[in-house]
Amino acid sequence: MTTDKRETIGAHLKKSGVSRRSFLQLCSTLIVAAPVGLSLTSKATAAQVARMVGKARRPSVIWLHFQDCTGCTETLLRTSAPDVGHLILDVISLDYHETLMAASGAQAEKALRSAIEENAGKYVLVVEGAIPARDDGVYMEMGGRPAIQVLKEVAGQAAAVIAIGSCASWGGVPSADPNPTGAVGVDSVISGKPIINLPGCPPNPYNLLAVVLEYVTMGRLPELDQYGRPKFAYDRVIHENCPRRAHFDAGRFAAAFGDEGHRKGWCLYKLGCKGPVTHAACATRHFNEVPGVWPIGIGAPCMGCTEKGVLWQMGTFETVPIHLATPPETYPPIFSTAGQLKVGAAALVGAIAGAVGGATWVASQRFHSSMEAGVTRIAADRAHAEKAKASPEKLVVKKED
Repeated sequence: MTTDKRETIGAHLKKSGVSRRSFLQLCSTLIVAAPVGLSLTSKATAAQVARMVGKARRPSVIWLHFQDCTGCTETLLRTSAPDVGHLILDVISLDYHETLMAASGAQAEKALRSAIEENAGKYVLVVEGAIPARDDGVYMEMGGRPAIQVLKEVAGQAAAVIAIGSCASWGGVPSADPNPTGAVGVDSVISGKPIINLPGCPPNPYNLLAVVLEYVTMGRLPELDQYGRPKFAYDRVIHENCPRRAHFDAGRFAAAFGDEGHRKGWCLYKLGCKGPVTHAACATRHFNEVPGVWPIGIGAPCMGCTEKGVLWQMGTFETVPIHLATPPETYPPIFSTAGQLKVGAAALVGAIAGAVGGATWVASQRFHSSMEAGVTRIAADRAHAEKAKASPEKLVVKKED
C-alpha cells in the first residue's frame, strides 16, 4: 500500500471518485478543529484550504504500536468526516499499521522495510504507546528484536515523528508506579528529529490529521508549546470553555455522583475535575462529531489526560490546586494568557487611579464649598428682601446730581 510519490492528494481524490463537496467538508472540518495556530487554516476559507491540500503530495505514514491499548487507533476508526477509509486511502497513504493492515508475520516485516526504503526521509512516523526502555528494552519485542531498537531505526529515516496519545507522549499508564518496564515517552528515546506530542487518552483524531496536512502542505510543523504540543489544540485550559464554568464562578458544586448538584449539571471540581489545569480542546471539539461526547459533557470529571504528571500520578478524586474554589467576580480567569499586568504596569495603573481619586476628592470638596456659599448667599438675599418688604419707608433711593 505504498504511495505514488508523483501523485497529489487532489489527483488521487479525483481518480478515486471523491466529490468536491466531500473534500470541502473535510477542509471545513479542519478549519473548525484548528481555527488558530495552523498556517494552513489561519484566515482561510474551505475553498482556499482545499486548493492548498489538493496540490500537496499524499504523505506516507508509518504507524508503530508499543505499550498501548490501541485506543488512539480506535478513535481514529470512528471519525466520520472524513471516515477512516477516506482518510487512509485518499488523504494520506498509510503504508504500515499493525492493527489495520492485512499482512502479518514476515509479510508485515517486509511491508515495513518497503515503506521505509521507498519513502526514506519523507514519511511521517506515528508512534502509539509507551516505550519500554528498562534493561535495554527486553520487555517488548517486534519481529524478534527489542521494540526500542525498531523505533530508533524507523525514526532515523523519518521526516517527522508524531507521538499520539498520552502513553507515547509521557509514558501514560505503563509508566505509573512502580513502572516495572521503564516506560517512557518518544522524546525520551528519540532526538535530532522533529517530535510532536498529541497527548490524550485518547486524543482527538483531527489533531493528527491537521498536523500531517500542515506539514505536507506548508512544509513546516505547527507552533508548539514547551511540552511539544501544537498550540492550536493545547493552548487553552478546558476550564476556560467549560459549559459548567458559570456554576464554578457562582460556587455551585456537585459533592457526590447522583446528588442534586450533579443532576442539575453543577461544577465537578470537588469530584476531582482536572479541567482548571488541563490544556486541551475537548470543550470545543467533541469526539466522533457527536455534540456533548466528552467526559464533562456526560457528567464525569476531566481526568487531565493531556497533562504530564496528572492522570496517572494524581488520585481520581484529588482536586487540583487553584487559588479559590469560588472566586469573586473580580477574580481573573485561571491561567489567563491575556490581560495580565506586570509589576510596573500595575504600579502605573495604581498611580493613575490614585491621581484620579485625589482629583475627584478635590473637585468634590470645591463643589460642596461652592454649594454652601451659594446657599448662604441666597439665604442672605431672601432675608434682605423680607426686611425691605416689612419696612419700605426705610428704603432710601439716592438721587444722582
